[in-house]
Amino acid sequence: MSLLDRVRFCQRRDLGRYRRFMVDGQAVGWVKPDIADRLRGFPDTFRVEDSAVLLDERFGDFASRSQAVDAVLRRLREEGAFPGWREEPYPVGTDFHLPPLLKMERAAVPSFGVRAYGIHVNGHVGDGEAMQIWVARRSRFKPTGPGKLDHLVAGGQPYGMGLAENLVKEAAEEASVPAALARQARPAGFVSYVMENEEGIRNDVMFVYDLELPADFEPRNTDGEIEEFFLWPLARVVERLETSEDFKFNVALAIVDFLVRRGLLSPEHPDYLPIVHGLRLSG
Repeated sequence: MSLLDRVRFCQRRDLGRYRRFMVDGQAVGWVKPDIADRLRGFPDTFRVEDSAVLLDERFGDFASRSQAVDAVLRRLREEGAFPGWREEPYPVGTDFHLPPLLKMERAAVPSFGVRAYGIHVNGHVGDGEAMQIWVARRSRFKPTGPGKLDHLVAGGQPYGMGLAENLVKEAAEEASVPAALARQARPAGFVSYVMENEEGIRNDVMFVYDLELPADFEPRNTDGEIEEFFLWPLARVVERLETSEDFKFNVALAIVDFLVRRGLLSPEHPDYLPIVHGLRLSG
């Protein structure tokens, strides 16, 4: 096992099994095969073809598209689809900074393979090789990655909320980081990947932030999504990444990116080029 293995784990997919999800003539995702078959039962909303699933063009604006899709998703949920339903809509579109074409329940997003966005905060104490990293253990009741190791703060980007606003909210809920301190988090780029798992296609962009924390800061979870926190030396974090699958898959990716950006993973590393290339992939 290696850091490169952690990167390649997020590149596994066979898109040939999926149908393109088309909205208003634009490709916005890949529909999971079993979901595509079930969408045939809703011909007034979706047209299922050999290579694509098309949202009916009579839904011509954001509101009507969102309403029509939501009605179908709720019917499928009653039939057992989309475990982990959150009542949290995500935007669906072709670009983060363009108006979305519709919004969709978060739990259904991987089944349609649409691009989702999120924030990940590397909370650290000190700098350089003496740096310590705050690590969280996810609740064992989480629908995704139960019990896995996580960042100090991380969360999906819901519809209708700005990135800075979401960061402050997630920081308060997940680790009791005061708003003034959370606002000191420094944007540091993004990590992206397209991977296939049991949910469907995870087509994600994670905006990453670095936050240096005071030595006396003690995180405390308030929303029940984190079981415990650890302050680990950097070497222990790297060792756990290289020898186990304990970190949630996309968290591992963001930490590898952190190591690259901070010069803690140098170009002399034999896997440096494929690692860096693999941190920003899209389908």
